[in-house]
Amino acid sequence: MISHILSLNPIMLALLGTMFTFLATTVGSAMVYLVKNEVNMNMQHGFLGFASGVMIAASVWSLLIPAIDMAESQGHLGWIPAAGGFIIGGVFLFILDRFLPHLHLDSDKPEGLKSSFKRTTMLVLAVTLHNIPEGMAVGLSFGLIGQNNSQADLMAAIALAIGIGIQNFPEGAAISLPLKNEGFSKNKAFVYGSLSGIVEPIAGVFGALLATRVTGIMPWMLAFAAGAMIYVVVEELIPESQSIEHSHAGTIGTMLGFIIMMVLDVALG
Repeated sequence: MISHILSLNPIMLALLGTMFTFLATTVGSAMVYLVKNEVNMNMQHGFLGFASGVMIAASVWSLLIPAIDMAESQGHLGWIPAAGGFIIGGVFLFILDRFLPHLHLDSDKPEGLKSSFKRTTMLVLAVTLHNIPEGMAVGLSFGLIGQNNSQADLMAAIALAIGIGIQNFPEGAAISLPLKNEGFSKNKAFVYGSLSGIVEPIAGVFGALLATRVTGIMPWMLAFAAGAMIYVVVEELIPESQSIEHSHAGTIGTMLGFIIMMVLDVALG
């Protein structure tokens, strides 16, 4: 079974992996059909905290540590591409955050350049911002298989895809449920929640293409994805998970997400 999977094209593997994460977002968005009353704020903050924990752990174990190891195996100082790529990834997300029109669920003031986009469109664009580095991270991990064709790389990529998928489930719910609270129909809230994750397969395929064609800068690309993810966590997810006083749900969610992703990566990777 493992040998058969390794024989597949890395780009196809990246597409399959990110389609799984997209499906998890869709399933999470379907929670809008099951929750009848107004969303419990502790539940929403727990979801956001959980996503934060997964992304922090994935950035360290699935991206930065492999970036350092790969750079050292190429005869370079491991911390240089790790730190450099991390900074570039953060700056890239900062630029997107400043220029892409978007609106966070807990805010009435849009960010980015002025536009005539509807409120709904800008709400979805806000979530799309942090799905880009998630999809790229999964795509890069599967793209590495094309370089080494090793079972260890395959298991690490699967662990990352599972982790991102697990956090996408509550993330999808954290999008669709508040949209329902704002007056959207259940169907519309579900569709917008689901579509927020469609960028992940696109970014995943792009990441896999980079991994298979520009092997020399792979440590930089892995660290880039890590920096972009941490920017999202610090800029958006953790503040939103702590937006009410004494938000223990957000804190517990963060710790739980971190532990689950760490265990997944260490056990499988």
